[in-house]
Amino acid sequence: MARAEPAPIIFIYNPMLINILMNILYLCGLKNNIMKKKNILKGVLFVGIGASIYGMLATFVKLAYQDGYTTSEVTTSQFVLGLAGLLILNFIQTVTSKQKLSSPTAKEVKTLLIAGTSLGCTSLFYYIAVQYINVSIAIVLLMQSVWFSVVVESFITKKLPNARKVISVVIVLIGTVLATNLVNESIEIDWHGIFWGLMAAASYTLTMFTSNTLATHLPVFRKSIIMLCGGSVVVFAFLFFAQIGPLYSDGLKSLYLNFTENTQHIHTFNYSILWKYGLILSLFGTIIPPILFNVGFPNAGLGLGSIVSSLELPVSVTMAFVLLGEKVILIQWAGIGLILFAIVLMNLPSKKEYVSAEVS
Repeated sequence: MARAEPAPIIFIYNPMLINILMNILYLCGLKNNIMKKKNILKGVLFVGIGASIYGMLATFVKLAYQDGYTTSEVTTSQFVLGLAGLLILNFIQTVTSKQKLSSPTAKEVKTLLIAGTSLGCTSLFYYIAVQYINVSIAIVLLMQSVWFSVVVESFITKKLPNARKVISVVIVLIGTVLATNLVNESIEIDWHGIFWGLMAAASYTLTMFTSNTLATHLPVFRKSIIMLCGGSVVVFAFLFFAQIGPLYSDGLKSLYLNFTENTQHIHTFNYSILWKYGLILSLFGTIIPPILFNVGFPNAGLGLGSIVSSLELPVSVTMAFVLLGEKVILIQWAGIGLILFAIVLMNLPSKKEYVSAEVS
């Protein structure tokens, strides 16, 4: 019996069918683009809110100083309550997570603890700077981390920065001169504030690099807890040296007086800081912004996220202007505008990167 040949598959050209298929493919692609744009918008929103909240922090620190609290009390309350809040959130995440969360190795714990000291130094140096200078100037000095990071990146990669980064750095420096009103000869800025503000910027630069490179596989809460423990060592050491220790030891007091003649900070710890300002400082400085950045940056992208996070600068200056009554003149706003422009210029994708992104 002869084997039957399989019937040939005949493709009949149907313009209407082709048109329907093309429309379906177009709508699928359009849907993907809409979803992608929604995710980017969500990322921008989270990063923007996080930066704005973080920008309010220094104003509350200044208000705490006006109520008689010390730098030691401010930083200690922020780190203690912040650590407690992160431990609670980490417990909730561990219990509710459907997947097993990554745990750090002993080496990673040690590395993150050391890296976390820069976190403590950033808060400490920044809050000390706010004691000597206005918040609107302190935040500008903290933003010097923009060009500090360019220098550090050049040392790490052993490559000179490109022309756009160099131009951005120059713009930041010009903007800083204007934003701090250094062009006005009648303005006297305490050099202690400038020193500690720049130290905060250097420490903040180190914090950014370590946060983005060390133990990136860990959940944000676990990683933040370890780094915060490292920062707490610095904060507690400062509390002992600058406030508690000199109260009970004449030797420590004489050592303390080598650095400053101000003895008003030498007294017992004022625990009322915990409920009066500690909760706000821990939420605004330790808990909420890192969570929002962790959710926002993956969706917004590093470049766009960095641009949006610069909202911290105008928000901080505006809060100081509204709540503290700090005088901010037009030339300072112009300087702030230049710094923001430099940040945008530095983080915009190049033409080559833009084309590759469009193709992908």
